[in-house]
Amino acid sequence: MEVITTGNKGKSVRSDCFVTLELKESGSNEFILESKVGVLYGNSIHKLVVEMLEFYGIRNAFLKIEDSGALPFVLMARIEAAIKKSIQSEKEFLPAMLASNDYSTAKDRNRISRLYLPGNTPSLMINAGIHKPDGIILDLEDAVAPDKKDEARYLVRNALRGLDFYGAERMVRINQGERGLEDLEYVIPHNVNLILLPKCEEPGQIENVDQNINLIKKKHKIKAPVWLMPIIESAKGVINSYAIATSSPNIVAMAIGLEDYTADLGTRRTTEGTESFFARCMVVNACRAAGIQPIDSVFSDVGDSEGLRQNVLRSKSLGFDGMGCIHPRQIRIIHEAFAPEQDEIEKAKKIVFAFLKAEEQGLGVVSLGTKMIDPPVVKRALNTINMAIKMNKLSENWRESYE
Repeated sequence: MEVITTGNKGKSVRSDCFVTLELKESGSNEFILESKVGVLYGNSIHKLVVEMLEFYGIRNAFLKIEDSGALPFVLMARIEAAIKKSIQSEKEFLPAMLASNDYSTAKDRNRISRLYLPGNTPSLMINAGIHKPDGIILDLEDAVAPDKKDEARYLVRNALRGLDFYGAERMVRINQGERGLEDLEYVIPHNVNLILLPKCEEPGQIENVDQNINLIKKKHKIKAPVWLMPIIESAKGVINSYAIATSSPNIVAMAIGLEDYTADLGTRRTTEGTESFFARCMVVNACRAAGIQPIDSVFSDVGDSEGLRQNVLRSKSLGFDGMGCIHPRQIRIIHEAFAPEQDEIEKAKKIVFAFLKAEEQGLGVVSLGTKMIDPPVVKRALNTINMAIKMNKLSENWRESYE
C-alpha cells in the first residue's frame, strides 16, 4: 500500500507535525507518537487519533505522528489530509468553532493593514492576531508550495474555526482558476469574512467566483456577507481595473500587487515607484469611481523601517487607504503613517458638525461654507475621526466641543 505523508518536520519547524499513514492489508490500527510533550499530551493525542480513524472507518492503518508542538486543530488537519489522500470520503472532522470567531465585518471597515500568512505554516498563524492588523490573510496561493496546496486547505479551514483572530478581518487568498473555486468549498462554510482573488484581469473572473460563493452560501444556509478583494497584478488587469472594481456588489476593496506587475512589464520594482505610478493611479481612480477602498502592494524589505514609512506616505499621497504587510513589525508603521494628520481631523470634525447642525434644524441639505456635503462625504469624515481615535490622535469625547 502507498505511504502517505502530510505536514512539516525539521529543526526549524514549530507548532506543527509530520504524519505518516499507511493502510495495511489486514490487522488492526497501529499508532506511534514521537513528541517532546508526549508525557503531557500523549493520551489526548492518542484519543484524537482513535476518534478520527473510527470516524473514517479505518481499522487497519499504520499511523505515525512526529509532533513539534502542534495544537489540536493542526493535528486534525494533518491527519485528515493524510486520510483523504488514502481514501475517498466527503466527511469532515472539524474542530469546534470558537465563539470569538462568529463575527461578520462591515463593507466600509478600515483595511489599513492586512497581514499575509502562509496557509501551510501554523506557527505563524497562532499569535498573529495579537499584533492587531486590520485583516489576517491565510494564503493558499503564492505562499504555499504546489505539492502542499491540497493539505493547506484543511489547515486553513481548521484555523478559521479554531484560531483566535482577536477581531481581525478573517481573509483567505485563494488560488487562480479551478483550484481557486475548489478552495472556496473549504473556507466559505467556516465564517471567512473576505476572499482575495489573485491576478485578476477581467470581470468574468470575479463573476465566476461570486457565483460559486453564492451557491456554497445557499447550500450551507450562510447569511453573513463574504466580501471580495481582487488583486491587480498585470498590465491587462490595470487597463481593466474599473470594469473589475464594478463587477460585483460584494467587492469592498481592490489591491495592486507590484511584484508581479513589474515582472509583467519586464522592469524592476524600485523604491521610488516611478515604474508603477501609472498603474497605482489607475487602481486608485478605479476604486474611487466604484466606491471601494484602494489598497496598495506590500513593501518587501522587512528590515527597512524608514523605507516602509516613506513608502506608506507616498501611498497615502496617491490616495490609497491601506497596504499589505508580510511581517508583524510592519503593522505599527503602516497604521501610524496612514493615520490622519491634524488638518484632516479638523476638516472631518467640521463636516460632521455641519451634518449634526443640519439634522437638528431639520434641513435636508447639508453645507459647509459654500460646498454641499452628501452622505458619502460625511461617512468618510466619520471614518477619519474613528481612525484618529484608534491612533490616539483624537479623544473619544471629541463631540463635546460641538455640544
